[in-house]
Amino acid sequence: MLSPLKSNSSLFHQGLNVTSISSVDSFYSNNDYSVNLKGHSSFNTAINNRKENAREQLFNDNGYNFTSGYGLIDAAAAVGKAAGQDTFTDVPDLGSNNWGADLVKAPEVWAKGYTGQGVVVAVVDTGVDYNHDDLKDNIWTNSKEIADNGIDDNGDGYIDDVYGWNFADNNNNTLDNSDSGHGTHVAGTIAGVKNDFGVTGIAYDAKIMPVKVLDESGSGSYNSIVNGIYYAVDHGANVINLSLGGDSPDSTLEKAIEYASSKGVVVVMASGNDGGFQPGYPAGYADKWGIAVGAIDANNNMADFSNKAGINSLTYVTAPGVDVYSTVPDNKYTSYNGTSMAAPHVAGVVALMLSANDSLTDAQVRQIVAETAVHSTQVPSFGLNDFITNSRTTTSNFSVTEYQDSSSCRSMLESLSSGKISTSQDQLDNVNSMLLSSLSVSSTLGSQFLGYQTVLDNNVSYSISDYDGTTDFEDILKKRKDMLEE
Repeated sequence: MLSPLKSNSSLFHQGLNVTSISSVDSFYSNNDYSVNLKGHSSFNTAINNRKENAREQLFNDNGYNFTSGYGLIDAAAAVGKAAGQDTFTDVPDLGSNNWGADLVKAPEVWAKGYTGQGVVVAVVDTGVDYNHDDLKDNIWTNSKEIADNGIDDNGDGYIDDVYGWNFADNNNNTLDNSDSGHGTHVAGTIAGVKNDFGVTGIAYDAKIMPVKVLDESGSGSYNSIVNGIYYAVDHGANVINLSLGGDSPDSTLEKAIEYASSKGVVVVMASGNDGGFQPGYPAGYADKWGIAVGAIDANNNMADFSNKAGINSLTYVTAPGVDVYSTVPDNKYTSYNGTSMAAPHVAGVVALMLSANDSLTDAQVRQIVAETAVHSTQVPSFGLNDFITNSRTTTSNFSVTEYQDSSSCRSMLESLSSGKISTSQDQLDNVNSMLLSSLSVSSTLGSQFLGYQTVLDNNVSYSISDYDGTTDFEDILKKRKDMLEE
């Protein structure tokens, strides 16, 4: 049964959204920009000492990196440890469109007979095309429900929920009718059938539980997503994939993830596509429950759009998220970019781990994943370096510049908003006396994870934060409504 939840009617596209289903820019209109902000603060002796101390802490004793967390997930090592065996021997790569499976060493696990059998992975997303030829044999069904009899046979509060439940529309239609096929793409990466066509999922014998919480545009309510998590847990999911998220925490969402963990369910969460210094939410809850996932390319380089791990130790790993080929509705396939594509690789690996050892708890899975990941040697930048953000402004164009001081930062902020953001000099004066981690300039929805857009409210905000946590300006937000000319 669903646990009672406090209703939250605020739309998810106002704070959280599904992660990008394509490149950072390709779905954006002409007045959207990806800004590569680079800058260097002037440091006194104390600041330099802080800088050196922070560098010494780039990697903790377990190899945690502020950029890529614990590094690339390693299915062979993780499943080997879960099964109490040595790391599995390398096998030939599959190549071509299955490069992601090769990179995380899934074929090595398959060779040992672990293919996700007996594991249910809930895809909490835009729905799933459960009729797709590469998915239909791996779709979970509610065995306690009789299809189309108009009766709630198992008394769970849902009528005819044979293929899961649609919390976006409050019905039993969980087919993916989104503009992008986002949920179907995620499902194929997790459990696409191993055959002679299409794509082979990381856990190709696992079952996919469709839980629809987002509409065709990729928007939904907090309440829908939270209830979707409870539904998945209460109906037997072992793993939940959340390729969705945003900047703001939400207490009901946090409680749902905690509930999943308490029931032994592992929640895998995309870190987000803002190019930020730390994950959005719900991935930010991976300090306590579940796993946060960043995106890398085929050369194990961090994707520019991927939110990084940050200085607070999370169970954060990386996985393929650039040019990922997978299923979309109507028996089609396509390649997408995003941490949405990285998360299902990890969800698939977790399914492999559970097929090798079904007694693992969330905490044990998190520990094994962190300990066995291939630690990255990628060193994070200091100052305002390579921080990517999407910005909706009235400025027709602007150049990428090295910002040296607070006045330059202020000028940049004002230029991005055609001079219509009011900035406080005493706030920006702090820029020269702190070790900067990021300066983000974005509209409320311009920096959302969604690769295809909903209606904008034209708000603009900026935030400044430091690197080592001694001074935080994350709450310094300036909004200017109705920027665009009438």
